Amino acid sequence: MAKPIALTSGEPAGIGPDITLKAWLRRNELKLPAFYWLGDAASLDRRAKTLGLDVRLAEVRPEDAGGTFAQALPVVATGQVATAQPGHPDDSSADAAMASIRQAVGDVMAGRAGAVVTNPIAKNVLYRAGFRHPGHTEYLAELAATSASTPQPVMMLWSPALAVVPVTIHVSLREALAQLSSDLIVTTARIAAAELKSHFGIARPRLAVSGLNPHAGEDGSLGTEDQTIVAPAVNRLRGEGLEIRGPLPADTMFHEAARRTYDCAICMYHDQALIPIKTLAFEDAVNVTLGLPFIRTSPDHGTAFDIAGTGKANPSSLIAALRLAARMADARRA
Repeated sequence: MAKPIALTSGEPAGIGPDITLKAWLRRNELKLPAFYWLGDAASLDRRAKTLGLDVRLAEVRPEDAGGTFAQALPVVATGQVATAQPGHPDDSSADAAMASIRQAVGDVMAGRAGAVVTNPIAKNVLYRAGFRHPGHTEYLAELAATSASTPQPVMMLWSPALAVVPVTIHVSLREALAQLSSDLIVTTARIAAAELKSHFGIARPRLAVSGLNPHAGEDGSLGTEDQTIVAPAVNRLRGEGLEIRGPLPADTMFHEAARRTYDCAICMYHDQALIPIKTLAFEDAVNVTLGLPFIRTSPDHGTAFDIAGTGKANPSSLIAALRLAARMADARRA
């Protein structure tokens, strides 16, 4: 029997509780993999009542979640009480969200869970509480670090229509340009290719690498970075046997015919990657962290404070994240 998925609470005042409850209610219809929610059962019960949803909760150990899932939504306590009301984070929010993430990673690293799926966090709320990481991705890497190694996390946004990987992630555009190097592109593409093989079942992944500048630099007339940074990285990777093309003009990489020629687009900065996938697959795109010693996926949206507790939140991206995590875990076991 597959191990259950550890689902974090996310920001308690956001839509994470809403979409968790809605996903569990559709478990039979959609044949969802078993998951358990890490957080404060009382706060989740309050949200269910606010939404008018009839959801039975059961506080369990991670080991018992799989057997409970059909009859009740399993909840594993983190020891942090969440008091925030929908749409209004309070002093309990940051501690509750971070405790949930830490425990989820601990469970998957100890073999109690098969994967981690994270509900959305509010980074500004965490920053006020002293959180020092740009986002989930970097925090998960720190939690996964051992005395022997620190993983390099790579963020992938995946959907049936498109998969993208930004080489630089949650930094300003000015900082992204400063960080970009041939070595970083090479490392990022290697990790993406390896996990497309091991977790997505693609025997020979095809990678398309975007240029940094308009028209991939237009032979240097619009910037030399594509000649001096991007092209050397692509050549190194091709020399290692990867099926890879680039640098390609980013403005012509994402139409339907172009997308059929590759399995994943390697992009130079955050918006270059995320704008096309959020345009094509806003409701069902999934955030996947590659390069970790465990599987982690997440809905590709934020906390949506404005609709938390109203019943308007769409669970489609969370459902896609749960399904993809289960698929990746199956491929890893195989």
